[in-house]
Amino acid sequence: MESESSFSSNAPSIFDGDNYHMWAVRMETYLEAMDLWDAVEKDYAIPALANNPTMTQIKTHKELKTKKSKAKACLFVAVSATIFTRVMSHKTTKSIWDYLKEEYAGDERIRGMQVLNLIRDFELQKMKESETIKMYSDRLLGIANKIKLLGSNFSDSRIVEKLLVTVPERREASRANILLVITATRKVIPHLNVRGDLMQNVQNAINMDVKP
Repeated sequence: MESESSFSSNAPSIFDGDNYHMWAVRMETYLEAMDLWDAVEKDYAIPALANNPTMTQIKTHKELKTKKSKAKACLFVAVSATIFTRVMSHKTTKSIWDYLKEEYAGDERIRGMQVLNLIRDFELQKMKESETIKMYSDRLLGIANKIKLLGSNFSDSRIVEKLLVTVPERREASRANILLVITATRKVIPHLNVRGDLMQNVQNAINMDVKP
């Protein structure tokens, strides 16, 4: 009970109509962690209790009803007062979720425009004089993650290429270090103990860069 209460304090922030995709990912993850996502996704029917039910049947029936109620409560407290007035008449958690998705996710054309704007923003990014490579990398990753949240692919290699092209010449040593990590990731250089995830390995190298 204590762990559940502790985890509840980490619930997603209140959805007020902005950044739906990010909120939806966080909310789904939260509901999965609370073992409530099935009550939203599947919207299962709760069979009526038979005459003279067993204790097991009564317990199962109660658990299913409780999961649905908890899932609905989670969605209600995770939206602003304005949005709550729009969903409070919905009878099931799935209908609430579907309404929010239809209303705030935007149609394919709008998402496509948002992706194009984000990609243009990504391409225009330049490293600032006061930034470390890590700060610059985090900024690029933030834009890339927004693109991914809208359902578009955006490869790690594209982020790394952007870093290599736009890092100033005065940071040549850092650029060389990133190139070495890329080579190690692709060819697995044993003494460097680097393998697998390209972006993670590059991030590890970037974390050593602290000078603006």
